[in-house]
Amino acid sequence: MPPGKKASRSEAAPAVAAGVELEKMRRRVRLSRLALFTAIAAGPVALAVAVTSGPATATAAAPQRPAPMRTASVTADPAGYAQMFIDAWLRSSADEAGSAQARLAQSLAPDVALPEPAADAQSKLRSVTAVRSVQRDGDAWAVTVAAQYADSTVRYFVVPVAADARGAWFAVTGAPGVVAGPARATVPKSSYTVSVPSDGALASMVGEFLGAYLTGTGEVDRYLAPGVKLSPVSPAPYTAVTVREVSAVEETAAAGQGPADGTTVRVRVQAEARDDAGRWPLAYELALTARSGRWDVAALQAGTVQGGGAQ
Repeated sequence: MPPGKKASRSEAAPAVAAGVELEKMRRRVRLSRLALFTAIAAGPVALAVAVTSGPATATAAAPQRPAPMRTASVTADPAGYAQMFIDAWLRSSADEAGSAQARLAQSLAPDVALPEPAADAQSKLRSVTAVRSVQRDGDAWAVTVAAQYADSTVRYFVVPVAADARGAWFAVTGAPGVVAGPARATVPKSSYTVSVPSDGALASMVGEFLGAYLTGTGEVDRYLAPGVKLSPVSPAPYTAVTVREVSAVEETAAAGQGPADGTTVRVRVQAEARDDAGRWPLAYELALTARSGRWDVAALQAGTVQGGGAQ
């Protein structure tokens, strides 16, 4: 081959190689633009992935397994079952074994005989209430049930019951027995020993608060301490409320001068509510706090707690 042609070919080779590389670069640019536009259309997350240099590796997160649920062992109380049995048993009669109450009593305790009440028995059963449950050995229980009659007498029955821990089955295992009722507990001395004047600012505020709370007269919120939430009884059950007595734990509640800000007292309020059906004595415990020379309600608790004051 002539030297001239060899030189031409050797000079053309680098030019061809350069053209190929240029074309590859152009293709990469076009692909990069296409990927960028696609990412923009797909959203911000895809755009961030597209402009990030270097290979990206996506790793699937392992699914989190739910934590095992731990349930406390709860023993089923057969009090309701015993109450239902006593109610049906006391209303049944061996002379009417086919009655609905007799059939119910026999289905609950097939081995227990039905009573035989006298035909001229005057007092009728009014209500039955389970008042005490004691678990004995294993699945054995003793449930005390109070039966109130129309003449206001009350009898207490102990019902032997077997029950499994899950409450899946119950069984009356024997006839009930009549026992003495529970003894009356000794009531501890009240801690509300300070008498609050009935014509003072504290008693007046308490009366207005109970009026708003029980009768719907006025707004309850205006008597509450900052941050305290308390909704009135709705619908309002009474038409009027009168405060009969206010007593406190702290001497500060009975002071004549205005209380210092932040002072807290606990009081018990004896009130009388009235409606179309009559008059009703009610008791409330209140925690009061002083703010800007006045008392605000910080907490309310119905009923009377002896020895400990409002909580």
